[in-house]
Amino acid sequence: MAGCVGCRDGEGFEIPFSMAFQPIVDLRTGTVFAQEALVRGLGGEGAMSVLSRVTEHNRYAFDQQCRVKAIQLAARLGADSPNTKLSINFMPNAVYEPRACIRLTLATATQAGFPLDRIIFEFTEGEQVDVKHLLNILRTYKDMGFKTAIDDFGAGYSGLNLLSQFQPDIVKLDMELIRGIDQDAAKRVVVKHSLAMLDEFGVVAVCEGVETHEELKVLRDLGVSLVQGYVFSRPTFESFASPELKLAS
Repeated sequence: MAGCVGCRDGEGFEIPFSMAFQPIVDLRTGTVFAQEALVRGLGGEGAMSVLSRVTEHNRYAFDQQCRVKAIQLAARLGADSPNTKLSINFMPNAVYEPRACIRLTLATATQAGFPLDRIIFEFTEGEQVDVKHLLNILRTYKDMGFKTAIDDFGAGYSGLNLLSQFQPDIVKLDMELIRGIDQDAAKRVVVKHSLAMLDEFGVVAVCEGVETHEELKVLRDLGVSLVQGYVFSRPTFESFASPELKLAS
């Protein structure tokens, strides 16, 4: 198809950048379940210093470069954590044909010795995309052995309709549902029933944006296992954080 003329192994995005990583913590085991790769400037500048330079014309190249940098850095940093997964944010609108556009990712993972079943591809539900195209990407990635995740669930365009058509491995509940949940009975109801629905689907829930121990306590009481947020660690530039978990607190 015409868009595949742009498949140049990531060439075409000239702004240098790197990655920070933020852990997703497993409360049951006291271990890091996954590290999410987050784009940063070369000096650790915030994501917008790079994302603001992404256009329709260089989006494909940027998306490809993000995958390469995330895998290469994670392979180097995670040599002592063979079970820790890597979560990579991808742009569905940067994928023309999933099996063609995945070639550089496969080659990078093979070269770095990073198993495919430890890579999670997550997309933000807030990005407006053609649902048919998105489902094709997700199903293809799942068939190839990658794990898939919906980020910011509850804040975007597709929501329950998408979940009814495809059940990813992981759903990350939008942080606005988590923020202040200890003081908001309505949020507790929404999260409680969202967790029950995801459990019935066989989908693992991650609660992101957890900032306080009070929020964490409510989530633990609701049976949440995987959490992410400042209560454990902020994103750390070009390194893996190893938060000390006080599970009894």
